Amino acid sequence: MTDYQHLRTDTTAGVRTITLDRPEKLNAVNPQLAAEFPRALHEANADDRVRVVVVTGAGRGFCAGLDLSEPAVSGTSRHERLDPYRWVGAWVHAVTQCDKPVVAAINGVAAGAGFGLMLACDLRVMHASATCTAGYVRRGLSPDAGVTWFLPRLVGHARAADIILTGRDIAATEALSMGLVSQVWDADDFEAQLNEYAARLAGGPPLALALSKRLLLASAEASLDQQLREELTHIKSCFASVDVREAMAAFREKRPPVFTGE
Repeated sequence: MTDYQHLRTDTTAGVRTITLDRPEKLNAVNPQLAAEFPRALHEANADDRVRVVVVTGAGRGFCAGLDLSEPAVSGTSRHERLDPYRWVGAWVHAVTQCDKPVVAAINGVAAGAGFGLMLACDLRVMHASATCTAGYVRRGLSPDAGVTWFLPRLVGHARAADIILTGRDIAATEALSMGLVSQVWDADDFEAQLNEYAARLAGGPPLALALSKRLLLASAEASLDQQLREELTHIKSCFASVDVREAMAAFREKRPPVFTGE
């Protein structure tokens, strides 16, 4: 496994946890972290032992966005630093191209690019005391990291405009009520609930989960007819898998299925 400077990885029972590890900066993104995170995602995606990926932050923050205190990288032009495929846009691509379910465990503030990262993840769970914000307008900036693509699809245009144009903070209870996150857990329960949630995902059928993720991503741009055809193609692949036979046998035998991804 690759050694990283600004993130940590751990794998337990099929769950790869990627922890952004700049706690003194609330895990704000500097060039090194920007380069390391996509590599960590690609590494997890290529490892058949990994069934689900959890992304979280060290200390009090999830990710506070771009570290504006970092100096420009020597020898790198402004154009290159703003190129989304060299910067936080690469995070979004890494998440969406990962065939494993990616869970954002939002343990503290998620702002700017950190907000974009949580939106790009397939599933979002949140600590009850955490907050999130687009926040760009507070710094005189327009959004990046896919915020203007994901947010309207999650909460609708009117709410997305309110969140982006005001730059206001969103508490966990409001994030849950508007559908930004699917679970909010208290401090005493957060780690245990997260582990249980990730373990349940890791016990699922890998092929079916990967194909389901691809269908969900494709649905944003597909017509109904296109989506129906893609669904049929993918479900045929599932029916040909060992995991479907295992699921049917487990149902008949009244036991939990054990999926292998075959």
